[in-house]
Amino acid sequence: MKAIALVLFFLLFSSVSFAQIGGEDEVYLSGDRTDPTFNGGGLDKFYDFINKEFDFSKVKKAGKMITAFTIDVDGAIKNIKVIQFVDVETATEIIRVLKKAPKWEPAKRGGKPISIEIKLPLDFKVSN
Repeated sequence: MKAIALVLFFLLFSSVSFAQIGGEDEVYLSGDRTDPTFNGGGLDKFYDFINKEFDFSKVKKAGKMITAFTIDVDGAIKNIKVIQFVDVETATEIIRVLKKAPKWEPAKRGGKPISIEIKLPLDFKVSN
């Protein structure tokens, strides 16, 4: 009985660990993925958009906020999440700005558009 359990354990363990080697890791390592672009640039252009659209009068406390969102295959921003926030007003304002953002040029793998998640850190300072 122990021998059967031991054989089943090794079969299960080897198939689980073998399955983790394949998949997207191999595709990513081949280097054919391109990053998404915003208005012809990268995150620097997106930060410019945020600085232009964000109402900084909503910021009452200094601190760091981290947002995450998905750029889907059409370039639209979806699944907006605020992972870490300073206060509710600031978090609400960044969500408003992200919903207002124009479409990105989506990331591509093998020439085909793919969805990708972006984590965006933002540091806020309060002026006197």
